[in-house]
Amino acid sequence: MKIVAVSHNQHNLDELRRLLVADSSALDASFFTGGVSQAESAVNQAHPNLLIFDAAHANQAQLAGIELISLHHPDMAIILLTESQSQEFLTEAMRIGVREVLSLPLSSQSLRDAIWRIQKRSALMHATNHKGKVLAFLACKGGSGATFLAVNLGYILAAAEGKRVALLDLNLNFGNASLFVYDHPPTTTLADLCNNIQRLDASFLASSMVQILPNFGILAAPESPERATEVKTAHLDALIELATRHYDFVILDACRSLDAVNVRALDRADLVFPVLQETLPFIRDAKRLLATFRSLGYGQEKIHLIVNRYEKGGDIRLEDVEHTLGMKVAHTIPNSFKAVSASVNQGIAVMKIAPHDTVTKALEQMGKTLLEVPDDKSGNWLTRLFG
Repeated sequence: MKIVAVSHNQHNLDELRRLLVADSSALDASFFTGGVSQAESAVNQAHPNLLIFDAAHANQAQLAGIELISLHHPDMAIILLTESQSQEFLTEAMRIGVREVLSLPLSSQSLRDAIWRIQKRSALMHATNHKGKVLAFLACKGGSGATFLAVNLGYILAAAEGKRVALLDLNLNFGNASLFVYDHPPTTTLADLCNNIQRLDASFLASSMVQILPNFGILAAPESPERATEVKTAHLDALIELATRHYDFVILDACRSLDAVNVRALDRADLVFPVLQETLPFIRDAKRLLATFRSLGYGQEKIHLIVNRYEKGGDIRLEDVEHTLGMKVAHTIPNSFKAVSASVNQGIAVMKIAPHDTVTKALEQMGKTLLEVPDDKSGNWLTRLFG
């Protein structure tokens, strides 16, 4: 286990060094004199499993700093050391994501027990650890049908392939993904979850989602545009990191406005599916979007174009689309107005309402293709863009 220990008090730091070095050779510990800024710098460089921070004289600014570190490193455990453990302090520590609070002066047994509990929890998590694929859908132009495809592909992956699927609605201003397969307003939204990010675990995530099938849930977008600002990129990082450990597929219904949250979502995606139709306005906007992706470092292997409402023999051929955009179309979804309209208007998955329709068959084939695609993330261009 890699540990970073930070304290303003040299005596406390020396005592930590004595206890940690003497306790186990399996602990790789580094020690730093300083406060929150030093802790943040050390954690960013070392990427430890555990941060031990001396909060003997913690104030609100320090706790806010610790919370920020916790948000940016959701898999890292935090132990706070303090001279007093008032109920108010313990509640605040739990709220910001602290795993353990130990009293000063520090005892060898209390430190050993705390580390043992953290190691046990980590071992249990890694025993069942796996990485689900992250798929991002976004419209090249409004009305493309990207949300319909994202939701119904998720349903098919869960119902037909037996996979665990979570869909996150990132259309933060006017998202309505859950309405495509559910006829009641969601009781909890993405904004609600982000406001309680310190509680984030698999159980809290599952309970926050609209459960469409036993193995398919949708985390709804905020119910009003005003709440969109409550969703931060750090929240999304923690959410995706958790979701990929517990779901085979994490589908992101992204917004084409490419705000900071949606940029981070696309950056974290294994595959990005821009959705367009065979008309000039869609093709023009798709070309702009692809140019943006290329200039910011996405490889073509990450981008999989979908042509929705595809019909052979139109004025614009599929070959014309591919020539104009400079890349192959990965998937075509046939135009089936009757089945899709019935699905959307009734809030029932197209697979359920029209199991033999051409749209259902195309999405089933797409799902089978995805099961064969290896994990391949490329281009962390958000990091390069914003440092």
